[in-house]
Amino acid sequence: MTATVLVVDDHPVVRDGVTLLLRTDPALTIAGAAESGHAAIERVAELRPDLVLLDLRLPDMLAPEVVAGLRAAHPGVRVVVFTAHGDHQGVVAALEAGAHGGLLKDVAGTDLVAALRRVLRGERVIDPRIMPDAGQRSDALARSGLTRREYEVLRLAAQGRTNPEIANVTGLTRNTVKTYLQSALHKLGARNRVEAIGKASEAGLL
Repeated sequence: MTATVLVVDDHPVVRDGVTLLLRTDPALTIAGAAESGHAAIERVAELRPDLVLLDLRLPDMLAPEVVAGLRAAHPGVRVVVFTAHGDHQGVVAALEAGAHGGLLKDVAGTDLVAALRRVLRGERVIDPRIMPDAGQRSDALARSGLTRREYEVLRLAAQGRTNPEIANVTGLTRNTVKTYLQSALHKLGARNRVEAIGKASEAGLL
C-alpha cells in the first residue's frame, strides 16, 4: 500500500530534491508541496496526506504552530520536521506540539525513506545528532508508565507554561490538559505539579 507525502519547504530546490529522493521508493507517493505554514495547513485539509515532511523554519509561522495546525486540520496525519540546523530547541518544541519525528537535511536519501517508513509504521524517529539523549529518555519514559501525551503536557508544565498555554500549543482542550496532568501526577506519586516536575527530573525524564 502506498503512503502519500506532502513536502513543506520555502526553498524550491529542497522541495524538488526531496521529491526526487522519495520517488525512489514505490511505497511513497508525493501528494503535493507547500512553501509556507498557512499553505501547508490548507493543503493538508484538502489532500489529506499520510505524512508531512515539514521544514523547521518557514517564513510565516513557527514550526510548533504549523504542527498544531496540521494535526487540527487532519488529525490522522504524521508530521516529521526537517532541519538543516540541528536546531535542538526548535525540533524539541515541534515534537512537543505533536510532531512524530525530527531529521537533519543532510540525511542520505535511503535513510530518509527508511525513517519516513518507520514513522508511518507508528514509530517516533529522531536523528541522534538532534537529541543525543532521546534513547535514554525513552527508557525512562517506559519505566515511568507515562503516556507520550502525559509526558508532553508535563514537559510543557516544566517550562512554566500554564494550562491554557499548554492547550494552545498541543491543540488539546483545557480540560484534557488538566486530565493528562492529573494522570501524570498520580503515576509519579506527586501531590502537585511542582513535585511532579521534581520527580520527573530525578527520573531523567526532563
